[in-house]
Amino acid sequence: MSDLRVIIAGGGTGGHIFPAVAVGHALQRLKPGTELLFVGARDKMEMEKVPQEGFDIIGLDIAGFNRGSILKNLSLPFKLLKSRMQARSIIKQFKPGIIVGVGGYASFPVLNAGQGMNIPTLVQEQNSYAGKSNKILGKKAKSVCVAYEHMEQFFPKEKITVTGNPVRKSISEMNTTPQEGKAWFDLAEHVKTILIVGGSLGAKSINEGIAARLDELMQEDIQIIWQTGKNYYEQAYKLAAKYKTRVKVLDFIKDMDKAYAAAEIVISRAGALAIAELCIAGKAVIFVPYPYAAEDHQTSNAMALVQQNAALLVKDSDVTTEMIEKLKQIIHDSGLQESMSRNIKKMAITDADERIAWKVIELSA
Repeated sequence: MSDLRVIIAGGGTGGHIFPAVAVGHALQRLKPGTELLFVGARDKMEMEKVPQEGFDIIGLDIAGFNRGSILKNLSLPFKLLKSRMQARSIIKQFKPGIIVGVGGYASFPVLNAGQGMNIPTLVQEQNSYAGKSNKILGKKAKSVCVAYEHMEQFFPKEKITVTGNPVRKSISEMNTTPQEGKAWFDLAEHVKTILIVGGSLGAKSINEGIAARLDELMQEDIQIIWQTGKNYYEQAYKLAAKYKTRVKVLDFIKDMDKAYAAAEIVISRAGALAIAELCIAGKAVIFVPYPYAAEDHQTSNAMALVQQNAALLVKDSDVTTEMIEKLKQIIHDSGLQESMSRNIKKMAITDADERIAWKVIELSA
């Protein structure tokens, strides 16, 4: 048995939560008896998703910088101070041997407090352009696990380990056939399938771009799995009602392995987790990066694949004019679809969770 005690801090979106959970499971597999505590942001989705995976979680009173309303940021310094005090209290009670930060609201106050208490920390940077918080934390971290090459511009070179981004086991060990995937969504077996997914919360511009030209798109010999997020679900469901055998509208897809298996072509945001999963799934992809992500990191993420002829990119502002045209291009060019699929698969890392877990074990030894 192990006496390893680990805090994993972060969350806010599925892109932070699912890698955190994957590392947690890997630690328990590789070092049985490891005691884990997750720390997230109160009222964010990790408070629901992490316990569903069987882990304990504590929520901090923390929020991110609100770019839409400067007035809402007046309380931010107080929340940061309070969250750091809460983090110190949690660390004192749990007594971790190491703290892992996966990004998101709770990551900074917990790792910052831990570094102030001389506890080893590991930063997991998921994007090809590092965020401000991780750049600060990386200076005092024992190790920085990254998903992309050439991250020396952000972190001390000697601390960097290229691990890739952890994905859920159901995807890293994907064994669902296309036939099984299509049957899961009640779709025809031999019809080309498009998966439209905007991250766990949905993507407004992608949804609106599809909605505006759905009738035109349905003149093609295709079928669609359309994950809208909660806010757009009702509207999309009504719009697609007349195509209900060919367009499956869902607010959230839990079984993403089935969705990836079913699809030949994917339209997606360019979050780090989505990219890691799509490399493993090996599908032709059109990325529509979220333009308001910190430091526009989604565009940097997507460009790393575009430069390898492994994906196409449409700017968020060009969705209505370019997205459907590029989609039709792939639909009608099987050679392009196959070469994109082949190239993106070359970039897949299936064991990132265990690579990071081994690093955690090594640093805590």
